[in-house]
Amino acid sequence: MSLELLGILIVCGLLLGMLGTLEIGRRLGVRRMKEDPDGAKAGAGAVEAAIFGLMGLLLGFTFSGAAARFDARRALLVEEANCIGTAWLRLDLLPATAQPDLREKFRHYTNARLEVFRKLPDVKASKAEGERANQLQNEIWTQTLAACRTSGEPFTYTLIVPALNQMFDIATTRTAGARMHPPGIIYAMLAVLLLASSLLAGYHMGAGQARSWFHSCAFVVVISLAFYVILDFEFPRVGVIRIQNFDQVLVDLRQSMK
Repeated sequence: MSLELLGILIVCGLLLGMLGTLEIGRRLGVRRMKEDPDGAKAGAGAVEAAIFGLMGLLLGFTFSGAAARFDARRALLVEEANCIGTAWLRLDLLPATAQPDLREKFRHYTNARLEVFRKLPDVKASKAEGERANQLQNEIWTQTLAACRTSGEPFTYTLIVPALNQMFDIATTRTAGARMHPPGIIYAMLAVLLLASSLLAGYHMGAGQARSWFHSCAFVVVISLAFYVILDFEFPRVGVIRIQNFDQVLVDLRQSMK
């Protein structure tokens, strides 16, 4: 099952669960109003305020965190393109005989780094591309050091070696950033709070004479959409919100490597 389908199923399950708890809460509210109209809401305001407040706080924090990680991943993508581009340009400092093979490896390396993220959510294929990129890193490093020794110029070390270090470091940083997500218990707690809030909202609606489908559906749909957007921000390689457009930065760099 794909992650995109799994996310849709989770949100649909949450939506149906909220509708169910909303109806259960309404029926409990109706029964309570019949049994004790005056005491049905005694002390309920503080409980509702606490749970709805906690729900809003957790929704806000998870949304903000997911959006921040999305922006960070875009920034890391641009930074990696800049680091690869800088190292590519500094190959001009190496002896002419050493450049062709190194430039070819740079092209393969850039392709591999593109495919690491393009293959997602196929984790196995993405991991294979990552291993290929790591192997190319070792080959590029070894050949570059040998070329620097051949050149006999000290500035080749001081200019090219730091550029390679930055290129390799940002690759590790970006890969780790793509795997950085909140613990699953955060989403589980948020889902429980959403269901509890639906139960309380339904209980409060039980005080009315007729069921308000408009308000019930509006509450459930809006909250479920907010939850879906959070998941979409958190996994930008699947769903509606996509980071793939920013891959064009690396694509343009690769096309310029001639």
